Amino acid sequence: MIKYLAIISVFFFSCEKNSTKQSQQKSLEKQTTSLVILGNVQDAGSPQIGCKTKCCKKLFENHDENRKVVSLGLIDGENQKTYLFDATPDISSQMKTITQLEEVNTSEFTDGIFLTHAHIGHYTGLMYLGKEATDGKNTPVYVMPRMKDFLSNNGPWDQLVKRKNITLQQMRPNESISLSDSISVTPILVPHRDEYSETVGYRIKGPKKSALFIPDIDKWEKWDRNIIEEIKQVDYAFLDATFYSGKEINNRDISHIPHPFVIESLQKFKNLSPSEKNKIIFIHFNHTNPLLNKKSKESQYVIKQGYNIGRIDENFEM
Repeated sequence: MIKYLAIISVFFFSCEKNSTKQSQQKSLEKQTTSLVILGNVQDAGSPQIGCKTKCCKKLFENHDENRKVVSLGLIDGENQKTYLFDATPDISSQMKTITQLEEVNTSEFTDGIFLTHAHIGHYTGLMYLGKEATDGKNTPVYVMPRMKDFLSNNGPWDQLVKRKNITLQQMRPNESISLSDSISVTPILVPHRDEYSETVGYRIKGPKKSALFIPDIDKWEKWDRNIIEEIKQVDYAFLDATFYSGKEINNRDISHIPHPFVIESLQKFKNLSPSEKNKIIFIHFNHTNPLLNKKSKESQYVIKQGYNIGRIDENFEM
């Protein structure tokens, strides 16, 4: 299994030891660059509105704090900065988590937000930076051209731009954004339902390792890139696993919401070496997806095949 960085929590029994160990901890934090899973659920969350099935009933009665919409956090410990990938409806708690993990900088706000596309779970959290909430000041939001036009010319998002709650930073496909001397982010176009904006995934490069983040894509076969080759070029691959199979959706035409089924991805990746399979972390689970349940036979099967299932707060050294 991928070795996750521990979130250090130590109890000290003397003032001298306390001072020494705290100093060591601060030193480690300043040098650490890592990615943190802040959410792993599809846009509409879990439980999902209007859901009457077994997968939601207990969650309406007893809310699970671990059920948050998919997002990654990036910690640049060397420069005491943090970044979000996607602005979800759960942004309040997700931004709190990632800024607290970087303990040197006391800011409550990340130093930038990278958006993938204009579907509800991936950008609507921006509203909490607006006048009715925190009334943010010039938070950099990295966007593709169509996404920039969408936010600039449609309410209520244009108010965020006009009031300078956010500052839009336009990106271009395959052109890297340097966040520091050792960290860069590169947007990669992927095929998806692009009603209001284009859709991108990201290649995130750190001082030691790199990651691929593709929370949404229609089907691997529709992409003009080879996903297997893309996996080979990185150390971690956070990949769309919205539906385990088509069987779990029986009230909608699933052709209108195409994603790679997990069973399709397992078939496509079956010839990868164990080390390549171990790079893959499945994310972006629909509320019906059995992979949300750690004890499900589907979860156990995926793990047995050598893959990983993204869980909230998991931390990956970069």
